[in-house]
Amino acid sequence: MAGSETRPGPNSEVVREWLTEYVFETMRTESLEQLVDRLNSAIIARVPELADRDMRRDLTASTRAHARAMLPGLTSDAFEFTIPEEAHALARTIARRGFELRLLLRIYHVGQDAIHDYMTDAIDQRVAPPEVERAVMMRLFERSSRWVGTSVEVLTDTYMEERERVFRAALNRRTETVHALLDASAAGVAVDTEQASIRLGYRLNGQHLAFVLWTDEPGGEIAGEGEAIGLLDRAAARLATALGSARVLTVPSGASGMWAWVGLDDAAQAAKLAAPGELSRLAELVDPPVRVAFGVPAAQVAGFQDSHREAVAARQVADRGPVGSRVHAYRDVEIAYLAGADDAAMRGLIGRELRALSGRDGNAARLRETLHAYLQCHRSPEATAKLLGVHKNTVRYRIQRIEELLGHPVEQRSLALETALACVAAYGLDAP
Repeated sequence: MAGSETRPGPNSEVVREWLTEYVFETMRTESLEQLVDRLNSAIIARVPELADRDMRRDLTASTRAHARAMLPGLTSDAFEFTIPEEAHALARTIARRGFELRLLLRIYHVGQDAIHDYMTDAIDQRVAPPEVERAVMMRLFERSSRWVGTSVEVLTDTYMEERERVFRAALNRRTETVHALLDASAAGVAVDTEQASIRLGYRLNGQHLAFVLWTDEPGGEIAGEGEAIGLLDRAAARLATALGSARVLTVPSGASGMWAWVGLDDAAQAAKLAAPGELSRLAELVDPPVRVAFGVPAAQVAGFQDSHREAVAARQVADRGPVGSRVHAYRDVEIAYLAGADDAAMRGLIGRELRALSGRDGNAARLRETLHAYLQCHRSPEATAKLLGVHKNTVRYRIQRIEELLGHPVEQRSLALETALACVAAYGLDAP
């Protein structure tokens, strides 16, 4: 018991004297650089991302500055120090290079281990008494833990601030470039495709499918702007994956809206997706409150611009009609979009052409569906029956009844009828 009472503690005078002598020797230029080199080598061995020449230079500056700030504090009872600017610079570099926060955290935890190894060797070389050795290591462990905890807490904020700044700068460049491309289309101005591709991080010299995403409004499902944009971003990535592409470009268009483009592999894939009804299969991937409108796939910068214009047009149709499907493709609503340019003329067309078929009862709706399918199937009863899942004789009976209600054969006004039916399908009987 008596021996344990005389054992020196971490804050004892003998421990401070030992550390004072050690710090004095270590702070000399040559010794300090040896310490910095050893710590850096240990860190880079376990964090190889820092082996890059520029990254290593920033790490060296940070390690040296930390050592100069921390070592004198080992001898002081009040262990308070300011994180050196060189450490903030390293945290910003990590954010700018696109590394995750865990890389920064790993540096400090590995650095703490390296400090302990270094001090263990230093104590062995100086042949300290066992009781002093234990006390020194206890003091060092306590100080280094506080040092790492303080550094991680402060530098995490520095990293997050820089990452946000870099993200916003990149987003601003991307947004400016997208708007410049779309404005160039309207103005008929030539575009430097290579430079624009670099700024976007998206290859413009290929096939593109544009789409716009937005959320139902207003809605309690989404708490804020950031969460809405995150929701749309995830939906865009999911759609790109379903389309077999890892090349997707997104730009927020508002607090709850987004423009997007997917790069397609070749013209054959683009042609397949351009077929009417082909994109409707993606509806199962779009959950409330998200809605999506697609353009038509097209090539090069002109295709990037035109497909977006069509996606915006498809959204206009979706916004004016009842909320039904959450996916709208321009090829499926093109007639309705063109006819809807004049509301009064479109209402006149619907009333004049459909006549009794414009009723709101179930029978009228069934006859409209049959007629629309019949016209889309090039007036084939067999193809219409297959599409609707009914017998071909049922289709023939309904077409006969439709012609009685219209007062003329379907073939006589087939184009006008298909246009009116497309408008009803897109906008409903109440709209516009």
